[in-house]
Amino acid sequence: MNSRPATPSRRALLAAGLACAWPAAARSADTGPWPRDERVPGGVARIDLGPAAERPQAFSGEMPLLVVGDPISWTALLGIALAAAPGTQSIRVRQGEAERSVAVTIAPKRYAEQHLKVAPKTVDLSPADLARYERERDHQQRVMARFSAPPAANLQMRPPVPGKRSDSFGKRRFFNGQPRNPHSGMDIAAATGTPVIAPLPGTVIDVGEYFFNGNTVWLDHGGGLLSMMCHLSRIDVQPGDPLAVAQELGRVGATGRVTGPHLHWSVVLNRASVDPALFLDV
Repeated sequence: MNSRPATPSRRALLAAGLACAWPAAARSADTGPWPRDERVPGGVARIDLGPAAERPQAFSGEMPLLVVGDPISWTALLGIALAAAPGTQSIRVRQGEAERSVAVTIAPKRYAEQHLKVAPKTVDLSPADLARYERERDHQQRVMARFSAPPAANLQMRPPVPGKRSDSFGKRRFFNGQPRNPHSGMDIAAATGTPVIAPLPGTVIDVGEYFFNGNTVWLDHGGGLLSMMCHLSRIDVQPGDPLAVAQELGRVGATGRVTGPHLHWSVVLNRASVDPALFLDV
């Protein structure tokens, strides 16, 4: 069924006391309380859904999407996987019993590449290490599937640690000519022991020590928006802890498969790792 649901006028919504929480200029600006719109692999699409008295539901396939805004104007946020092919895809929008399709065009983006020659033992995992990695990968896929109530409207994040960005999101690495997974987060150089904070309010949903990521904390910010902090020297939280923005969760370290102390920060939206820089006011 592709009928477009009836939507109330702005005047009717205002008369009903459903005024917008932010000025319209703040909602439509490319920077502001929501991530920047960048419709490329590893980016975020901000899809205008129009006005409605109740929050619409939006889906990519069967996966629910984060919908933010207010009755004056709702917006679906689609995280685009790094592996997504350029072209047109669609999301489904459901309002009551009515459902419609909205097209989203994904443009190509070429990320930086790094080619390294290293000793084979540094990249070829032993059977035991490979089995551990696969168990941890499956566990973290389940963590990434979490979808809780949508967060408060302001999604502008704070950097979780001060420092220089030492490695870029999306960089594609080749070891001895063989491709590896692209870099799925932002690396921030900082000394061991530097406090790491929550970039948005959230709930701790997983902590652990992983083969590649070392000491790791996962935060659920709501609506399928998650943060992952890796290589920590210390973890100061446990699953179920609610964190306010800027509340400390651990300290920078060099645990896991790393060459020096830094923070690896991943942002996940509807199970896709997206560029954390899109959520920063930069």
